[in-house]
Amino acid sequence: MTVLLQLNPCLPLETPKGPGYAHLCIDYGMEFDLIWVVYIDETGECWSFGNRDVRMQRNITMNRAPIP
Repeated sequence: MTVLLQLNPCLPLETPKGPGYAHLCIDYGMEFDLIWVVYIDETGECWSFGNRDVRMQRNITMNRAPIP
């Protein structure tokens, strides 16, 4: 069973293509990574990334330090 979740609010993520906001999360089931649908800040492009390729952006308020 495939589950499509619209994120509200969107999540700020770091991706291999640069920072962006995830608008959707797709779950294809237990044997697959989550897929994050992200709009890249700089270009406005829409890309899909596996769970292992994304990280949350830095957030000082939440005490989340930059990724080394």
